[in-house]
Amino acid sequence: QIFSDESSPRIPPPPTTPRTTRAMATATMTTATTTPRAMAPRRGTAALGAARSAARERAQAHRVAAARRSSSRVVARATRQAQPDARDVAELALQNGACAIKPKYSPEVVRERATRGPGEVAKTAARCAKIVFNAARFAAGLALDEVSQNERVVSRSEQLRVQLAELGPSFVKAGQVLANRPDIVRSDYMEELCKLQDDVPAFDNAQAFKIMEDELGRPIDEVFSTISPSPIAAASLGQVYRATLRSTGEEVAIKVQRPGIEPIIYRDLLLFRTLAWFINGYSIKQLGCNAQLIVDEFGEKLLEELDYVQEGRNLQDFYDNFKNDPIVKIPKYYKELSGSKILTMEWIDGIRCTDPTGIVAAGIDVEEFIKVGVVSGLRQLLEFGLFHGDPHPGNIFAMRDGRIAYVDFGNVAQLTQTNKEVLVDAVVHAVNEDYDGMAGDFIRLGFLAPGTDVRPIVPALENIWQDARTASLANFNFRTVTSSFNKLVFQYPIRIPERFSLVIRSLLTQEGICMTLNPDFKFLEVAYPYVAKRLLTDRDVSLRERLMQVLFKQNKFQWRRLENLIGLARESGGDFDLTETAADGAGLLLTDSKLRQQLILAATEDDRLQVDEISRLLILLQKEVKLEKLINNAVSDGPNLARKLALSWSSKVLSD
Repeated sequence: QIFSDESSPRIPPPPTTPRTTRAMATATMTTATTTPRAMAPRRGTAALGAARSAARERAQAHRVAAARRSSSRVVARATRQAQPDARDVAELALQNGACAIKPKYSPEVVRERATRGPGEVAKTAARCAKIVFNAARFAAGLALDEVSQNERVVSRSEQLRVQLAELGPSFVKAGQVLANRPDIVRSDYMEELCKLQDDVPAFDNAQAFKIMEDELGRPIDEVFSTISPSPIAAASLGQVYRATLRSTGEEVAIKVQRPGIEPIIYRDLLLFRTLAWFINGYSIKQLGCNAQLIVDEFGEKLLEELDYVQEGRNLQDFYDNFKNDPIVKIPKYYKELSGSKILTMEWIDGIRCTDPTGIVAAGIDVEEFIKVGVVSGLRQLLEFGLFHGDPHPGNIFAMRDGRIAYVDFGNVAQLTQTNKEVLVDAVVHAVNEDYDGMAGDFIRLGFLAPGTDVRPIVPALENIWQDARTASLANFNFRTVTSSFNKLVFQYPIRIPERFSLVIRSLLTQEGICMTLNPDFKFLEVAYPYVAKRLLTDRDVSLRERLMQVLFKQNKFQWRRLENLIGLARESGGDFDLTETAADGAGLLLTDSKLRQQLILAATEDDRLQVDEISRLLILLQKEVKLEKLINNAVSDGPNLARKLALSWSSKVLSD
């Protein structure tokens, strides 16, 4: 393994973005959001960068107090000299890497929709009675097992799954969420609840076609030359038909929402939140989390999946992120043929990702397809920060040209720049065996409440990571690590934020798919090369800082780590060019006297010149650093480098 037998002192974490309460969410910011609905504006990585750029321009306008004004609210806000209002605070947080929350979901809205008039109140009461009856049946079964001292876990977990399916979409979704919340549900029940991801009975085709015509505003045969007479697939919130566009001959998939489910969902959310209010004291004391907050997170996700307009935006964001990508296929979004109840996208003619026989028959290299899947998932998480939250086998396909295709973008999540940086910090702390730092990352990521005493947790984290580190690659898998973490969750006041439960779910699901295709699949053999390549070649300032943290141990340069990183990065395939990295390193070496001293000490460690280490490194770099390009970079960056040297020299003179 790359970082075996290495350790280093604790690395100070970067400043955190202030956290706010849900009551302030409409006026301030949170360190992360769960989906694109909760963000404004957002268009993947590019849009977030554009938003920050615009924020910097407004801040500059504020500093120079420019007289120029326009009707734009953005410019007006930037030039005001009065005390900042909530929108200014939100703008400041946006610059720090957070995203604004749109107040579409709120407990008040849920309560108003579920109790709107005597009729809705009566329906909500009837719904409550039905839920209570089913809950009583399940509780009676548990009580019977307790009396007979015969815990029938298999039958009871199956009973729970069946009853949730009978209660409708909200409970199916709740079961799916609980299937990925080890901090709430025991593992044997989680396995049974995972079956709720399978297809559910479809609703009437005549109703579906009527919804299509109402949304399109014209007869179906005017838009589609052919359409499947029955759904190709059905899920808790909708079902999918296959059709051909009359105008272009393109094949499309039409997703139609189940009729009448929105009022039911609002009633269920009101009842969920009422129950959460009753058990909140227990959940805070025993689980260290607010039960009402969990319901609110679930409600936000559920309403977002119900919003096909937002899902269309999600789809477009993914399409933009992976446009012309050689290994990932995202279907085209037909906005003009979509609406609040239907979503039309390009038909994906692929092979189910868990069908190794079909994949091989199509002439696709299974090992290469596994690699493509892992890398695409890591890119979503670490590069774009926008990732598919539900990558189960029904949503992932192998294209005949070897690409991986994703469908169903109702359940996606986004990590802010701050979240991504903290995740990288957590990796660095794990590599350096800095378990105090890892515990601090748990607080910054929202797993632990601010002010929590992390001292009892540090030894447990050390045990989990040491077990993972000492395991061979053949034995390492996320499910084993997650199982160990599950025990930690019940021992300490840890709550898994919804966005990170989606990350865990996504990683576990993708690992399971890969192991279905190849039982000997080793995740780290694919993930390590990608991470090493990105760490070495990405010019992002924060990643450069983390690279330096990895390469130095107690102020000593680690030759072996750098050699391992370069070797692994080569295994990732594709272009691997370290010229810009070498140029950046040379510039840093010229301007940072401390770094120069550290490298001189490293080259002469143990009172001898480290000829072997330097020779091996030069041989490794020989093919990856292009001398001509390096010289051109040095010439073009000359003025900037001279400026840095002057600043470094003047700072040294002034400090002396």
